[in-house]
Amino acid sequence: MSADAYTPQSGDAGIRVDHYELTLDYRVSTNRLTGTAVIRGRTVLPTRALSFDLVGLRASKVTLAGSRTTSFHQSDRKLRITLPAALPAGKSFEVTVAYAGAPRPRRSRWGTIGWEELADGVLTASQPTGAPTWFPCNDVPADKPTSRVTFTTDRAYTVVAGGLRTRRATQGGKTTWTYEQNAPTPTYLMTLQVGRYTEETVALGGPRGRLIYPPALAARVHSDFADLRGMVAVFVELFGPYPLDEYAVVVTADDLEIPLEAQGIGVFGANHIDGSGSLERLVAHELAHQWFGNSVGVARWQDIWLNEGFACYAEWLWSERSGGPTADQKAVAHHARLRALPQDLVLSDPGPDLMFDDRVYKRGALALHALRLTLGDDAFFTLLRTWARTYRAATATTADLIALAEDMADAPIAALMHAWLDLPALPALPRPPAGVRRDAAPPPPEPSLH
Repeated sequence: MSADAYTPQSGDAGIRVDHYELTLDYRVSTNRLTGTAVIRGRTVLPTRALSFDLVGLRASKVTLAGSRTTSFHQSDRKLRITLPAALPAGKSFEVTVAYAGAPRPRRSRWGTIGWEELADGVLTASQPTGAPTWFPCNDVPADKPTSRVTFTTDRAYTVVAGGLRTRRATQGGKTTWTYEQNAPTPTYLMTLQVGRYTEETVALGGPRGRLIYPPALAARVHSDFADLRGMVAVFVELFGPYPLDEYAVVVTADDLEIPLEAQGIGVFGANHIDGSGSLERLVAHELAHQWFGNSVGVARWQDIWLNEGFACYAEWLWSERSGGPTADQKAVAHHARLRALPQDLVLSDPGPDLMFDDRVYKRGALALHALRLTLGDDAFFTLLRTWARTYRAATATTADLIALAEDMADAPIAALMHAWLDLPALPALPRPPAGVRRDAAPPPPEPSLH
């Protein structure tokens, strides 16, 4: 039974995973991965079988704790474990899966996603269904387990995974890295980054900061991330406390199509830094995802605008607070651009083919700006902080946001949000508050990357 309507072949609606323990050994030169996954979870529906997503890798042995023998079957997408007896709802389970293979990206309607070999290393880009290319999992956004990843590879490479690094040990020609992720994290935000990187710590005024990058890009990295501490400070003021212990930035030697967010990590290609900060909005976007998308997660892919609209609006807020065009100027420019595009997207339910359409990002940000203009700054930013606090480390829906706004606002909000979220026609932006002049010549809109 599908757990998410937008990804009907992913996940098992009858279970929730509480913790993944992954022990992985990898040879970069041959792209050979050997792994053991211990999956601890519980049933939410009575079931005679457990199903996990696994793509391109073969399971060799499966063990169910408490059972002498375990029967399993693997197809091209699923690992299905037949239970010796039915489990009632609410029953805990522990499954151990030994598996191996040459991991590769999976093809999807959103392109190739998941495990990706770089010129000299690896990254995982798992949104929305790429995680099964490197471990067996219940690959749906509503499932937010903790994890522990132990990864062994050639000693020349640096390994980055989600959470705090608790161990690094070298023996012979290999180094083993261990990362503990105690923040609830959906599988698409779990990550592995492997490369010939240097690493340094940076002060962010709260969370620990790390920059991980190829030594040849040091000057560009230092220039383009020089304002990261100031950006964290602005977002903490506007959104509330940073929701994790650490924020790491990984810059690959390769060019990437888009930057990527993972739990506590932003990933950028060499083409996303130029030493002059011309793509600073992307730095703001990926940082903002740590509040919106990673901490406050979507309960279903249908509500993806809650991730991308908030992160896009954070770009505009950083521009406003750092001396660039105001959020209102950005909104006016992007509103004009969207007016010229087809009016066939419903933000609250764009459908799987359009869930990453640029209009979801920009119209989502415009909906938030319309809400800001209606509520006023004090009430609007109180709403954002309350949203981030109320649903921290959890999941939420569009209905949850509207209900919270209605509860906090003096003005009726449901009708305003209905026009922006549920109807394809683009509404007009509300008038700015009295005394605020709308610039007659807003800046041109930028293209979206992610």
